[in-house]
Amino acid sequence: MCDTTAGPNEPTASLPRPAPGAAVDPITLEPVDEVEIITLVDNVFDGLLTGDERTRRPPMGMGMVAAPQFEGGRTPAGMLAEHGFSALVRVRRAGRVTTLLFDTGLSPDAMVVNAGRLGITLDDIHGVVLSHGHFDHAGGLAGLAGRRGVRSLPMVVHPGVWTRRRLAVPGRPAEELPTLSRRALDAEGFEVIERRDPSLLVDGSVLITGEVDRTTEFERGMPPPHQAWTGAEWVHDPAVADDQALVVHVRGRGLVVLTGCGHAGAINIVRHAQRLTGVDRLHALAGGLHLGGPAFEPVIAPTVEALTGLAPDLVVPGHCTGWRAQHALAAALPGAWVASSSGTTYHLTAA
Repeated sequence: MCDTTAGPNEPTASLPRPAPGAAVDPITLEPVDEVEIITLVDNVFDGLLTGDERTRRPPMGMGMVAAPQFEGGRTPAGMLAEHGFSALVRVRRAGRVTTLLFDTGLSPDAMVVNAGRLGITLDDIHGVVLSHGHFDHAGGLAGLAGRRGVRSLPMVVHPGVWTRRRLAVPGRPAEELPTLSRRALDAEGFEVIERRDPSLLVDGSVLITGEVDRTTEFERGMPPPHQAWTGAEWVHDPAVADDQALVVHVRGRGLVVLTGCGHAGAINIVRHAQRLTGVDRLHALAGGLHLGGPAFEPVIAPTVEALTGLAPDLVVPGHCTGWRAQHALAAALPGAWVASSSGTTYHLTAA
């Protein structure tokens, strides 16, 4: 998909610069010629899914691994799936390709193993973006550091990514969630860049939303058991304020919005991206939409209705979207909905 590629020793290609104005003010997002999203980690791997002109599926067998129970001692390996999300984003504009890593999955090894099985070295990554601080999106940072080294590799995060959080379900012992360590990331060599406001990367052609405006009435965030530590007490943390998305404008097509969990709400995120960029057309929405489980089932119907009104060309709900929401989205948007699966590549080009 590329003519020339920015070298991995050019980290400034993906450094953020402050976007003008507050979140409600317009930002000039430069259109791109091509964007490729490779799902490195998702909750599901289905080796029988078929592709099309914009979707490339990996085969069921991605090389051979040791398996002594078989004659010959080997068996084909598929892609790893886990409760986490990670995507590699390649953006081409004016003959130059820049590669960003958006989230890193749950475990230290799934992302790097899957990348290896896809023939991706991860050596050409220009920057890392974390959608938020939950451990199922940041666990693979250890594997990334161990596989390629990350000296001076920019990593864009919201300042709230370091928040201590726990789940305090009534009737059960409270369970504190793993919390990202700024000290550990600095020691590994990541160049951590904290931005609460929107940032423009890759010569102004990739937008990181920063904190998302919450404007819908139905997207109210996490239920009461999700709590954050204030320094003095545990309090309900519905907003997950560090939730942010990655946005690209494909020339002549519209916005491509990539979410991690979508804690801010899928519709809030899309509308926020539209307001920031002044681009009304939604071309594609991919990533976790956090509509799974009883607490979020009431949000499914209004989300589907609003998203249907936006008429996207491609919808790839993954990770924490939940099976009920998947069914509803597939029924409402049969021409746009595509099943997500670890190892799948989505190739979107300008009109």
